[in-house]
Amino acid sequence: MTVELQVEEGWLTVCELSDLVPGRGVAALLPDGSQAAVFVDRAGRPYAIGNRDPFTGAQVLSRGLVGSAAGRAFVASPLLKQRFDLESGHCLDDEGMAVRTYPVRTAATSR
Repeated sequence: MTVELQVEEGWLTVCELSDLVPGRGVAALLPDGSQAAVFVDRAGRPYAIGNRDPFTGAQVLSRGLVGSAAGRAFVASPLLKQRFDLESGHCLDDEGMAVRTYPVRTAATSR
């Protein structure tokens, strides 16, 4: 199974689902030059958000700690520890901040 993100150009294959480790993220370079942070939870559900921490401008969210609050998966920035909801992109610690989210799907690998 591959993990695909929907970008302006269509669906972009990022990696194999088996390449992702629950609780850890990977960064993906997108066609427009931006980056996405891709995660999978323990149930095998993939998520993708922008990799840029809006508080610092650094491309580091893929290195953040994954957790859950009130049943919602989040990643905590490794720099200042703000938490971002992996579904909505909203910052759980500052209502005025958010990161981009990407539609994500898994697809059968064609071989």
